[in-house]
Amino acid sequence: MEYRVYPTAEQGTMFSKTFGCCRKIYNLMLSDKIEGYRTTGKFPAVTPAQYKDEYPYLREVDSLALANVQMNLQAAFRHAFSKSHKKNNGFPKFKSAKHSRRSYTTNNQKGTVAIIDNKYIRLPKIGKVKAVIHRIPDSSCILKSATVSQESDGRYYISVLFEFDKVENAYIVDKANAIGLDYASDGLYVDSNGNAGTNHKYYRESHDKLARAQCRLSRMQGSKKHEDKSNNYIKQLRKVNRIHRHIANQRLDNLHKISTEIANQYDVVCVESLNMRSMANRGFGNGKATLDNGYGMFLNMLEYQLSDRNKYLVKVDKWFPSSQICSCCGTLHPEMKDLSKRKMICDYGLTISRDHNAAINILTEGLRLLSEAA
Repeated sequence: MEYRVYPTAEQGTMFSKTFGCCRKIYNLMLSDKIEGYRTTGKFPAVTPAQYKDEYPYLREVDSLALANVQMNLQAAFRHAFSKSHKKNNGFPKFKSAKHSRRSYTTNNQKGTVAIIDNKYIRLPKIGKVKAVIHRIPDSSCILKSATVSQESDGRYYISVLFEFDKVENAYIVDKANAIGLDYASDGLYVDSNGNAGTNHKYYRESHDKLARAQCRLSRMQGSKKHEDKSNNYIKQLRKVNRIHRHIANQRLDNLHKISTEIANQYDVVCVESLNMRSMANRGFGNGKATLDNGYGMFLNMLEYQLSDRNKYLVKVDKWFPSSQICSCCGTLHPEMKDLSKRKMICDYGLTISRDHNAAINILTEGLRLLSEAA
């Protein structure tokens, strides 16, 4: 559960110190590992404790936050050299003070992290931080850890991790209660019933306001490289970041509502396993629209919401020619490879929109895959 928190000025300073120390430790350990490999041919074992004598300010912050940085670095190395791991992002990179995410994670040890009076969250070395506890955890939940983060607009959040026993869902799935979704850049998706998802383009809707704020920012002292940033520049930068955050929040809220509605209504949802990063390139001509609708996030939300309800999300291979097959007679129409053709006209007598036809084919193929897996 993630909570908005309102630290005092002193607590905010302590958060900033912890963010900086975590970044420093990560870079020091990564540097020593690289240097050790160059010297001995092996990556040496490093710990945060070995740097505290040389950098005494590391003792001021939560030691568990630094220990979690060590675990994160170890995980990054494991992923870098694992061919099968889906999170392989290449060799670990040094963290930048400008571009790295400002966050740290601490663990609960005998109540060092706790929710107090449904008004505060207690953290090691920080004390009680005022929080908006909008969801109260069940008494059976065990608090494991907390991640403190600061967004680009200056707001602070604490994400609290709880452990609990999963209650078995006895819901009986009706595989006939199914729907197929075909991606549409101008409406998120078109389903097998012919309905479109959403016409909202939140970035485009706020584009003019964002452009004015960025234009004003570009004229202030600090906008040029290696130029000292004025107080007005920092204030205006936060205004720009708040607009970006507002757009992101609008998008997330909309995607959560739509995915929840679909997960509640249908037992089986069939989709295509698309590579959204590739689809957002300039060659397709709709990169901004693809990034604006958040279809990848939408599929992730659908996946966990259906899983929680013991329902199915079936992913059809992205090379399946859903747009080229007539959903009525099964005839292949190679001319539909041309994205400019928005209607399927079949000799069988069927005239149907491209996306609606594709959604029906995705549903049919998804149900076939589900029956084979059963």
